[in-house]
Parts: sequence; C-alpha cells; structure tokens
Amino acid sequence: MSVLSEGPDGLQMKAPIANPIHPKQPLWFGAVRLGKAYVSYHLMAVYTHPALAAQISPALKKRMQGKSCFNFKTADPALFEELAALTAEAARLYSTPWTMPGR
Repeated sequence: MSVLSEGPDGLQMKAPIANPIHPKQPLWFGAVRLGKAYVSYHLMAVYTHPALAAQISPALKKRMQGKSCFNFKTADPALFEELAALTAEAARLYSTPWTMPGR
C-alpha cells in the first residue's frame, strides 16, 4: 500500500492495483480519521470481499459504522489485534487484481 494523503486529521492509503470499476483511479485501501470524539478506521476490503466481512467478530461488528468503518472512543487491544489480522488479509487480497463481486 502507499499513502494517498496524510495530515493532522488522518491518513488515507491506496492499493498497488487499479480500481476494478474505474481503472484510471487508484483503488482505495483504507484510512484512519481522527475525530473529536473517536477515531475511525476504514477498511474497504470488508465491503468488497464478503468472505472477509464474514470473519468479523460480534464485538468488532458492534464498532462498525456503515459497511467498512470501525469507530473507537477508547483503545481496545483485543479488537485492534483482530483489525490487524483483517488488515493483513485485506492487503493480501488487494495486492493482485480482482473483480468487484456482482460486476
């Protein structure tokens, strides 16, 4: 992955492959956004790869906002470990070209 944008409010990453829907645009991998009340962790692969989303534990699923965003008001080491594993699998999935499900 490489940095798409970085600043005091967060970080956005892109994948090393083209977007399967818009080949001239980078494939957005994820982001961390620092808000006033919480930190948001976006991981696009949980939206684009249903099998990855199916691995999310009920405890982490409670932190989901939308289809690919997790919000945290306090640190939770166990959930951060789970996110690290999901992120590693997402990086593996996004390291080679793939087709968007349903396309």
